[in-house]
Amino acid sequence: MNKRLEYINIQQIDEISDGDLEFKKELIDIFLEQIPEFISNMKTFFDEKNWDKLAREAHTAKSSALTFGMDKAGNLLKDIQIHAEANETEFLPELLTKVLSLLAAAIPELEEVKQSI
Repeated sequence: MNKRLEYINIQQIDEISDGDLEFKKELIDIFLEQIPEFISNMKTFFDEKNWDKLAREAHTAKSSALTFGMDKAGNLLKDIQIHAEANETEFLPELLTKVLSLLAAAIPELEEVKQSI
């Protein structure tokens, strides 16, 4: 796979999987399952104004995103977590829009990497 990936950095997963292609596929599959859940849950928690659950979901999503080298998404998720915990809701719509877009954009790249294994 020589194409430059825009949203994920697969190098971190390469290091974690240490040449074990089945494990690498498994990590990708897990994240592919998680992304739609993260997106759905964060939208729901925002709509319900459930800031505690939104903060927790952002924290969980941040860990997964950073595992796949999604530093920009990870930083946005950290900001969402911090603002939700502090009930600073005025920043959340813009942050959520950006991060949900980044997470969704990672899906085709993850599928492409998985197919190349």
